[in-house]
Amino acid sequence: MHFDFRDLELFISIAESESLTRGARRSNISLTAASTRLKGLEEQLGCRLFYRETRGVRLTPSGTRLLRHARSILLRVAAAKADFSGLENDHSGHLRILANTTAITEILPGVLTSFLAQRPGVTIDLQEASNRDIIRTVCEGSADLGIVSDLIKGTGLEVIPFATDNLVLVAAKQNPLSSCSTISFFDSLTEPHICLHEASSLFTFLQAITLETGEVFKPRVQVFGFESVCRLVESGVGVGVVPESCALRYIQTMELQIIKLSEAWARRRRCLILKDRDSMPQCGHALIEAILEHSADS
Repeated sequence: MHFDFRDLELFISIAESESLTRGARRSNISLTAASTRLKGLEEQLGCRLFYRETRGVRLTPSGTRLLRHARSILLRVAAAKADFSGLENDHSGHLRILANTTAITEILPGVLTSFLAQRPGVTIDLQEASNRDIIRTVCEGSADLGIVSDLIKGTGLEVIPFATDNLVLVAAKQNPLSSCSTISFFDSLTEPHICLHEASSLFTFLQAITLETGEVFKPRVQVFGFESVCRLVESGVGVGVVPESCALRYIQTMELQIIKLSEAWARRRRCLILKDRDSMPQCGHALIEAILEHSADS
């Protein structure tokens, strides 16, 4: 069986965009050419990779397995090219990073601004995912680096703790809950909640925590970004769960009350996770150092 790397790149683009049209555009080929390549790949493997639906495409179980292998193959090919180019340094290379909501919105922007400005040859594929999916993807070798909350044990991954950032409840100062210094998340559900969108890892986490009690987490409003959460909370629409670092920043300009959550899961340790430090591009090592330095200075 022979894999054409261009076919694998196209397959990944289609899978990530959930659209043959958008995948073809990302791969800079025509829709007809993309359809032909995908059909050839399916014939070679002897299985269907996507379900065709009215709004796009969805991976089949076989497609999901291939996506895992395709990402791993292309990451290793990129590492091999860099290793033998004679030009590898921390100013060039490509990294695939999976991180949770807080890391993407609160940690990485401050790090990547200066990191990428100093390294114009570095490209980064940054995607949001839940802790469980981040761990699984890094274990499979389909991502160079993961950023998760809480210490990870028993996976065989290298774990590098770098920061603590607890989850807290924010409420408007006129809200009845604002008089509490500490509250259970479940007791806060008497008030309408403002939360991030359904694809966010924080929403997924809170939904899972609630489901364990047999209830369903149904926010009144879902938005993109913690600032939007805090502005709606300030206006009295409801309360919201956000990272403490985020809450401390927004209380400087908004009329908000920070309330500690009593649950143990609200106390979170931020960790970097990686599978094989030796196979990571030099720019990956440099990014790890940049994250650690940024955390120490914060």
